Amino acid sequence: MISTAFEYERATSLDDALAKLAAAGGAGKLIAGGHSLVPLMKLRLSEPTVLIDIANIPDFAGIREADGRIEIGAGTTHHDVAISALLRARCPVMAEAAAAIGDQQVRNRGTLGGSLAHADPAADYPAVMLALDADFHLKGTNGWRVVKAGDFFQGMLTVDLAPDEILAKVTFAPVRAAAYAKLHQRASRFAIVGVAAALAVSDGTISSVRIGLTGASSSPSRLENVEAALTGRDATAGAFSAAAGIAGDGVEDLNEDIHASADYRRAMIRVFTRRALDGALARIAG
Repeated sequence: MISTAFEYERATSLDDALAKLAAAGGAGKLIAGGHSLVPLMKLRLSEPTVLIDIANIPDFAGIREADGRIEIGAGTTHHDVAISALLRARCPVMAEAAAAIGDQQVRNRGTLGGSLAHADPAADYPAVMLALDADFHLKGTNGWRVVKAGDFFQGMLTVDLAPDEILAKVTFAPVRAAAYAKLHQRASRFAIVGVAAALAVSDGTISSVRIGLTGASSSPSRLENVEAALTGRDATAGAFSAAAGIAGDGVEDLNEDIHASADYRRAMIRVFTRRALDGALARIAG
């Protein structure tokens, strides 16, 4: 299908984008890479009368480290996340997840902020954001606010982002002992099940662990039962195997579609939780 008619405007700053949103009176939409919004427009599931291009706002893209935290601008493409030398050295799980998104064309145009704000239930980034306990920095007409990843994702295609706000950047403490593993749908490469695990290990004992899940249900979530089972335990293959065995327990609202049944997804949560944990541990050993 073809989208309905719309006007196109290009924002020169975050404040300019917010002003253009306000002037659109609720009928405007932000666009950067367009890989989330344009398909909805073609299906007429979204019919904005004004598109506000934020892709070329100065400093809206980029990856940097300051004061022990990594900052990624919302306009940063998946490709730039995937090839970032800083991320590969300091927090390789982010680059790993970005490299697993779609195909090269999608990675060249799609953006971190667009993916996170759209919150597709099969997107890759949300699991990693949960595992890294990332902060989301939002700018609105009333100024800035910061939302934790665990609070940002609220349901299917639903996030804590007001109509007059823009997701500007994400920040997080780099974790080297973290990995992402996913079972992907072969055509789109969306996650049927995706698991990100981040570990902190001291003298062979797991002092903290965060595990994010995507693809399996209508919105991303933490596998808190697995986290509790591992915290304080020795970082061994046996501990990981036992904890991964309960990974699917308690996960609600499992997706069921032509790609996988709910029961299959629950089984694969266990498999890919183990793979993510093993990958995180390997980065400690390496």
